[in-house]
Amino acid sequence: MHTIDPKELRVAFGSYPTGVTVVTARRADGTPVGFTANSFSSVSLDPPLLLVCPGKFLSNYATFADCTHFAVNVLAQGQDDIADIFARYKGDRFAQVDHTVDKHGLPLIENAAAQFSCQTHQSIPMGDHSILIGQVLAFSQSDTLGLGYGGGRYLNFAPQIAAQ
Repeated sequence: MHTIDPKELRVAFGSYPTGVTVVTARRADGTPVGFTANSFSSVSLDPPLLLVCPGKFLSNYATFADCTHFAVNVLAQGQDDIADIFARYKGDRFAQVDHTVDKHGLPLIENAAAQFSCQTHQSIPMGDHSILIGQVLAFSQSDTLGLGYGGGRYLNFAPQIAAQ
């Protein structure tokens, strides 16, 4: 059996461009938490379902694995700094970014390309991540293009779209 090198596999997975999101929730004590994710996908229109995949290595993994509600903020082009804050910054991330709170108490990142407020439908432990499936309760979108990521860097699709 061939052994798969996780570092090489990560590079191969990274060859597929994805969008960049910040997933948010609240701990039991009400503290907002969030992480940057590119593992986001629509699942179903009826019922409206989406999924994200929090890694077990996250400091707030248990919050996301057990949450009743969460939000997915699809970052807009130009929000690279916000993606980096939620990927790397160890302090109060929400003090660093403009955000509002929806009627479910979920933090929503200002000026995101799209926002989805979800009730947890199912959380499935899977390898070194979980598959967190949410039923969309509310959403908003803008005309702003989403931030892309591929090959280990952020991608800006605006020039290609403008050239069409």
